[in-house]
Amino acid sequence: MRRREDMTFAPEEYERRIRELRERMAARELDAVIISDPENLMYLTDHQTTGYSFFQALIVPLEAEPVMITRALEESNVVSRTWLEHSRAYPDSGDAILELVSTLRDLRLADSRVGYERNSYYFPAHQQDRFHDAFGEGLVDCFGIVEEGRIRKSPAEIEVMQLAAYAGEAGMAAGLHTAMSGATENEVAAAIASAMFRAGGEFPAVMPYVASGPRSMIGHSTWEGRMIRPGEHVFLEVGGCYRRYHAAMMRTVVNGALSDSMRSAQDLMKHTLAELRSLMKPGVTVSEVDRLTRRMIESNDVGASLATRAGYSIGIAFPPSWDEGYILSLLEGDERPLEEGMTFHLIPWMWGVDGDKTVGISDTVRITADGCASFLTLPEDFTVHESSARSFPAAAGTPRP
Repeated sequence: MRRREDMTFAPEEYERRIRELRERMAARELDAVIISDPENLMYLTDHQTTGYSFFQALIVPLEAEPVMITRALEESNVVSRTWLEHSRAYPDSGDAILELVSTLRDLRLADSRVGYERNSYYFPAHQQDRFHDAFGEGLVDCFGIVEEGRIRKSPAEIEVMQLAAYAGEAGMAAGLHTAMSGATENEVAAAIASAMFRAGGEFPAVMPYVASGPRSMIGHSTWEGRMIRPGEHVFLEVGGCYRRYHAAMMRTVVNGALSDSMRSAQDLMKHTLAELRSLMKPGVTVSEVDRLTRRMIESNDVGASLATRAGYSIGIAFPPSWDEGYILSLLEGDERPLEEGMTFHLIPWMWGVDGDKTVGISDTVRITADGCASFLTLPEDFTVHESSARSFPAAAGTPRP
């Protein structure tokens, strides 16, 4: 391991991660693992690139030094960003799977028990089939072997997530200010992105969600150039990112007076979040968190529902999603206990207020030794712009339907 001081974390953090991974490998009787998930590569080595759609994999033997298999163009990321001493690159005209198999044989692992991430987005089925044909019988699925370490964030990771939260809050504050009648969704999105990046944020796994008026009822919709009209609300969801770690938040803007139903929705979501922060601590089960969220939100008197899970683990992410829900989602029936260091995006949002409005207030939290703490300081109340419409200059070519 090259000991360097210019990575996201100190060398000792990566040494611990590799050591604990090898302990889990030994428990599963694995001689080596092949890690191809971009988030797991980042976690273990600090490796990142936007070129992760090309095959890349880290071979971690039980004892020998790890080796990175990567596209030739991306090998500079291994050299410049990581502690790895060994990498093998394949040209664009080459064959990534043959390079992988050749490296395993050179490491004398051809007759060994080797784990690989069968569910990795970036190790597709046709490549896995070729890998099985070329390598032999010793392959086993090791999904989750890295995620077992990722689910509990270290103090150093918590500090990085706090920087992501700062960037996200800067972006959200700008979006709340801009989301007045007369502005377009594009202008709101631009304000969010500009403020977020100026505050030190990096490109998030998902760009901000900006949905105004009736468009808020379209799941995962974001800006499309629509002009915000007087009396309309705007749903915003922003994920701040720093060194691929994320902290997310939902907020809502109302243009005009706050109606009784919107005030009721606001107060219920705020109360639900407060109750969740009081409940969540080590030993409380995932199912208990889901039940509390669902019971409270479904008690609403404004016709809304909780259309999704109650929340999900959050941390390292690359596009297309910032959540770690594949590691742990807050769902009914899951009796796993919360543990210190777990981090969650809590989403007690409300789908269909008055039948035609989706609104949200959310929080990103960490489980502490004896409770729960938020990464965020941004006020949770809906932002209300009661004044008349403001005029915003339209960018060239920006539609204003």
